[in-house]
Amino acid sequence: MQCLKHQPDYILYRDKENKNYELIAEQFIQACRKLGNIKSFLHQRVDLAKSLGADGVHLTSKQFEQIKYAKSVGLEVIISTHSYEEVKKAQSLGADAVTYSPVFFSPDKGEPKGVEDLKELVETSSIHIFALGGIIEEKEVALIKTAQPYGFASIRYFF
Repeated sequence: MQCLKHQPDYILYRDKENKNYELIAEQFIQACRKLGNIKSFLHQRVDLAKSLGADGVHLTSKQFEQIKYAKSVGLEVIISTHSYEEVKKAQSLGADAVTYSPVFFSPDKGEPKGVEDLKELVETSSIHIFALGGIIEEKEVALIKTAQPYGFASIRYFF
């Protein structure tokens, strides 16, 4: 994990194509444990996250029905959302947090929501919201902070 430019609080292992996903996921979780204060999350795979001792699971916006099960096996749950309705649904089903995207332009991710939209969502929701999408440099981070979300998620900012 020495390729990180910034220190995150949460790290997600997401790889839709790796045939050795389980093995790499296990190594990923062990590496996160060695770092101490970084929470490890696996993408989509509730049972694997539980069996490997991950802190949580990040569900897609097509996995709302998995929230209660993931919570029942002791995992933190973050779910992808793209609308106010999805955020409210995640909140009502007991998710711990959501990613809300795309805030800024991100290739192939649809029309950006913008910071004002994010700010309104944060003000009207009680669930933790991670801004996502197009966060590359400090200038986007500074804009995100004005909306006061719980945090932000990014690949390009951290690597």
